[in-house]
Amino acid sequence: MAKCIMLQGTMSDVGKSVLTAALCRIFRQDGYTAAPFKSQNMALNSFVTRDGLEIGRAQALQAEAAGIEPSALMNPVLLKPTTDIGSQVIVNGKVRGNMKAADYFRHKKELIPDIMSAYGTLASQHDIIVIEGAGSPVELNLKADDIVNMGLAKLVRAPVLLVGDIDRGGVFAQLIGTLALLEESERELVKGLVVNKFRGDIGLFRDGIDILEERSGKRVAGVVPYLSCDLEDEDSLSTRLTRREMSGIIDIAVIRLPKISNFTDLDVFGQYDGVSVRYVSNASELGTPDLIILPGTKSTIADMAWLRESGLAEAVRERCGEGIPVFGICGGYQLMGRTISDPDGSECGGSVSGLGLLVSTTVFSKEKRQTQVSGRFCDIHGFFSCLSGAVFEGYEIHMGVTADSGEPLTDCGGSFSGNAAGCYVHGIFDTAEVSGRLVRALYRRRGMEYNGRVCGRREYREEQLDILADSVRKALDTEYIYKIIEEGV
Repeated sequence: MAKCIMLQGTMSDVGKSVLTAALCRIFRQDGYTAAPFKSQNMALNSFVTRDGLEIGRAQALQAEAAGIEPSALMNPVLLKPTTDIGSQVIVNGKVRGNMKAADYFRHKKELIPDIMSAYGTLASQHDIIVIEGAGSPVELNLKADDIVNMGLAKLVRAPVLLVGDIDRGGVFAQLIGTLALLEESERELVKGLVVNKFRGDIGLFRDGIDILEERSGKRVAGVVPYLSCDLEDEDSLSTRLTRREMSGIIDIAVIRLPKISNFTDLDVFGQYDGVSVRYVSNASELGTPDLIILPGTKSTIADMAWLRESGLAEAVRERCGEGIPVFGICGGYQLMGRTISDPDGSECGGSVSGLGLLVSTTVFSKEKRQTQVSGRFCDIHGFFSCLSGAVFEGYEIHMGVTADSGEPLTDCGGSFSGNAAGCYVHGIFDTAEVSGRLVRALYRRRGMEYNGRVCGRREYREEQLDILADSVRKALDTEYIYKIIEEGV
């Protein structure tokens, strides 16, 4: 049975997901079989496993860091917000239904058997389980029946590293205040503190380490610098989504839908020299980009209404009419069609007209399609002819069924019309062949040639994960961490 270590944070976005990936990589490099585990994740960025089950995208990345196949065992409960007060609840990779937050909190303890079964199976297959908490362990109004922070740590007897984010300021209050709000039995589980996202000369923080250790009674296991490695962000707190200005030769504008999901589909373009990816929330920001992308969304009908209200629906149609290429992925593909209907209330109910850029209609049902796919682009005309015959791989996650009478985009579905195109495949740009062809075509439209590096997203992530692990290994007291793991609680 595996030993374990758990990372909890003083708040959301302190870097738990990235540090979990780093430890998974470090343990792998040191000859151990490690696996990530997050009992409950709330995220709109998700991934489909080889056996067609849905988990958080962060756990898929962490599994990649560990060198193992992603599994639903790593994330037994996934919550995908559909409204401000409700989420789709996914258990063991399959949809259980939509629940309001209040209803979920009343019933979430019933999921403990599913969580413990997944953890037990995973622990029987590996040497070390790296567990990630969620948010803060001291949200006092939500602590009762906790299944993801200290509640889980007690269930699996996990030693805890508490992570604070010094870049936001107040790291002493974060770490010492969190410890003060824990119950004594919970404080005993905390075996070390980690100061994350430090900028500047760490030598100037020596006194800070002493103060933390003296005030908290806990050892500082490391001060991790602010890392520049390029890895996927978990969800809507990502700083990528705040990028508004063009900084490169090629300008890719992504429509920042209110319920945007799987925006990691666009991360591959950030690898390319001279290509900038920015996120647009209103018509005045759109400008005249080289390419417009409509990403996935967890609430297609509501986001279509928002597109109209923001002025972006008309702006996107106008730019497309002016010759700017537009590509939609999953929910973005649905938005590009003529109508979207939800007769059973699978998302929010109702029916709306789409952008009308593609000859398609979408009807939502209660059945969800979750599968990995691979295929080839068809013989395409117009701007996206650059992709004709290119091979891709990815995955589909959607509840809508789309009837599309347009010209076929790929042998897995989707269509194109002039310089508009869309399909359901997440990760469709990730191969070097697809992203490379598209970037070169965008450069040629500007009368230039792209001579930079062309690299697939998986190969690039492997490089970035090694950079991450090397930096974190230097910053953490790994000997002490191994001691924590060995001794347990």
